[in-house]
Amino acid sequence: MSPLRALACALWLGLAACKSAPEAVEAPGAGFLGALALPSVGPTRYEPAALSGRVVLVSFFATWCFPCVAELPTLEALQRDYGPQGFQVVAVGLDLEGAKVLGPFADYYGLRYPVLVADERIRSGQSAFGPIGALPTSIILDREGRAVEAWKGLAAHEDVARAIEKALKP
Repeated sequence: MSPLRALACALWLGLAACKSAPEAVEAPGAGFLGALALPSVGPTRYEPAALSGRVVLVSFFATWCFPCVAELPTLEALQRDYGPQGFQVVAVGLDLEGAKVLGPFADYYGLRYPVLVADERIRSGQSAFGPIGALPTSIILDREGRAVEAWKGLAAHEDVARAIEKALKP
């Protein structure tokens, strides 16, 4: 097998292994929404109180992460398609430079969902959602703020859409 083909196979297997099985997590008290009390940047205004009662997809990302950037059109489409039904994407940027790079990034891409700046605890891999060991990591919170689905790495648009539709059902 050629080195290029071996590398391609390794990358494919690595990406395929990045998606974790959906995991239901019971949130304490008011749920995980309190963990999203972070500063925001970019063109979309962030109102933490507006998340209450909504299905929320939290996406942990970094501007230097190619799979994270590749996921932007999917997140934009999900926000466009499901936003009117009570869904909200919230991105949490883990760049070490914080707002200095996340603000221009969000502005450049004209993101139509809030971009939050992670604090030191989250940047070190610890969050209210558990360790963030891979980028992107996405978590879906139901209307009560409980984590009901989670992915590490790129998730297929269809899989995420199905999980959102399930969480949106009364």
